Amino acid sequence: MIIEIIVAIIIGYLLGAIPFAYIIARTRKGIDIREKGSRNVGALAVWREVNPGFGIIALAADVGKGVLAVYVAKWLGIDLIWICVAGLAAVVGHNWPVFLKFRGGKGASTIMGVLLALMPVQFLIGLGIAILIVIPTSNIRLGMIGLACIPLIAWLFDKPAEYIYYPLFLILFLAVYTLLGLKAEIARGGERKGLIVDKKYTFWQTKKNE
Repeated sequence: MIIEIIVAIIIGYLLGAIPFAYIIARTRKGIDIREKGSRNVGALAVWREVNPGFGIIALAADVGKGVLAVYVAKWLGIDLIWICVAGLAAVVGHNWPVFLKFRGGKGASTIMGVLLALMPVQFLIGLGIAILIVIPTSNIRLGMIGLACIPLIAWLFDKPAEYIYYPLFLILFLAVYTLLGLKAEIARGGERKGLIVDKKYTFWQTKKNE
């Protein structure tokens, strides 16, 4: 069982470390996504800096990393707690990928994939709430409120404790990492405005002055 646990964690990390956003931006537009816009190696950056179509591809790939990490761990037959660790390893791989000298994204899409694989019904309800928040505000960061509802939704569905505390931990991790990233953006001369309603981008994440 120990071998299976180690294999699941390593595979989870390596899956998460595949920098799809970087690869797509580099091959399709010849740019280093780490030096553009938010400097985040993620699907939203690809959407904004390359085009929405490739942003969707990057999103699907990053979500898929989380889903696959969980399903590989399940296939290996390890306990739920270690399946959760393998999912977390995928998130760590996305944020600190060995292939990009440990400079990656925020992990939102990969967290979505992990939660989708573990608790699809509760995840989809939380995603629906997130979309309802993003539509009037155009603020992707506020969409985390919907994901933050997932532990409560799991509790309402009478799920075991692991399905409550694990997503809560992932969402808190994402929130802290996002706040640190926001602080870095402001330090680089970013706008303090638009923290609730994003006045720079439309709901479809195109610049309003375009």
